[in-house]
Amino acid sequence: MQLAELLKDWPCTVKGGSIRVEVLGIEDYAQGVKKGDLFVIRKGKNSDGLKYIDIAIENGAVGVVIEDEKLLDSLKLSVPVIWVPNSLKFMSFAAAKLNHFPADAMQIIAITGTNGKTTVSHFIGQLLHALHKNVIVIGTNGIYINGMEVKLDYENLTTLQPKHLHKILKIAINRGVQYAVLEASSMGLAKHRLDDCSIDVGVFLNLAEDHIEDHGSYEKYKSAKQLLSSLSSQLVLNGDDSFCRTVGLQAKKKKAYFGLGNRVDYQLQMLAEGQNITTCCLQSNKGQKVFTVPFVGDHHLQNTIAAISTVSELGFPIEAICDAVEKLYLPKGRLEEVKNDLGLSIYIDYAHTEAALRAVLQTLKKTVKGDLITVFSCGGDRDKHKRKKMGAVASRYANLIYLTMDNPRSEDPEVINEQIASGFTPNQQYEVILDRAKAIETAIRSAKEGDTILIAGKGHEKTQTIGTKQYEFSDFECVRLILEQIAIDRVE
Repeated sequence: MQLAELLKDWPCTVKGGSIRVEVLGIEDYAQGVKKGDLFVIRKGKNSDGLKYIDIAIENGAVGVVIEDEKLLDSLKLSVPVIWVPNSLKFMSFAAAKLNHFPADAMQIIAITGTNGKTTVSHFIGQLLHALHKNVIVIGTNGIYINGMEVKLDYENLTTLQPKHLHKILKIAINRGVQYAVLEASSMGLAKHRLDDCSIDVGVFLNLAEDHIEDHGSYEKYKSAKQLLSSLSSQLVLNGDDSFCRTVGLQAKKKKAYFGLGNRVDYQLQMLAEGQNITTCCLQSNKGQKVFTVPFVGDHHLQNTIAAISTVSELGFPIEAICDAVEKLYLPKGRLEEVKNDLGLSIYIDYAHTEAALRAVLQTLKKTVKGDLITVFSCGGDRDKHKRKKMGAVASRYANLIYLTMDNPRSEDPEVINEQIASGFTPNQQYEVILDRAKAIETAIRSAKEGDTILIAGKGHEKTQTIGTKQYEFSDFECVRLILEQIAIDRVE
């Protein structure tokens, strides 16, 4: 696509070079620029793209995009310099246009909320596939088409950057995909990553204090989440959550509410709870149905009704949706049990907020036979306010706690754990073992038959960030190796 064609629908000023040059892509990382790309100068947390113009041009950039109008006269380059009012919005638009607006050819569902985005997105994907539709799910856990993970080259973010997202949507269309389910993070929304996605249904799950350091305040965090409302043609909202109710009241568009309480369009009532299943009744103006949910715990029921109501609002019959619910399964790293022959119940979960940790521990407490043991910590350089609260939640449910390292980044993990422990009850049993592998091993080796162990905070993640370095680390792989060694020790 020629630069002139790309820019004709966007406010901009161009100086130097030719607007007839062919543009093949858009990139804000100079080292990632390929021949034919536009290079977008952005000022990040730690660096300024202005320093890397020469590298970008050497790599084949055919134009440079700026949002600082003063640079128009000072930059003397061999390629066009393009000023735009907002580089993030332009990146979203340009990526969509260069890929011929692939979202327009699909039904797009975007999900936001402090907790539950990954689970609900996968539930929706599973339901749509069970209803004979091809669907792509894109989010924290990666990219899945019809439930199968797809390995593509992209930066793994909860909400993908537009330069990757629209290419992936285009690939999905070529593979016959009709529906795309996207996780909409607060940062993704604030950075305009979904601005040109033609979102058909925006789903609001909940809101709790999180990512406050990233946004500057709780109000700005809320405002970022609320952006999904303006981007969506219709809304599906949690009627049990006050923030979601407020979003619905302010939105002048089609909307539906779901929940476990009253005054909702889709109400899920629990009739009976077994060891691992819950018998429920769905009440809605589209029908009533008694069926089985293959999970226990209110947060799982909330996630289930969120998925049911969304798929119903897409036009599918309630009867068929509820029949498909019985075969739902949790995504990787969400209360995932690791089988073993030690008589232990070992679970790995991504819970890294107060609400998520509470929900998981409440669920496990219902079925635990012996002690409930928890291994966790909190990430560094963010959300310091939640540490004491998470400590209080863990202390309320766990008999024994091992404090370790999550992703401490530049913070001292000892200080992080002191802040968590300040929320413990006076008689709480706990031990600090900073080496995460050693903490997990100690928890497993010291547990007795019938005990339940929750390893929380990292879930599906395969790396750990300590200081400025990233190391390979998987809770799943760690547990596997420990169980293997225990089996060898038994034989010897």
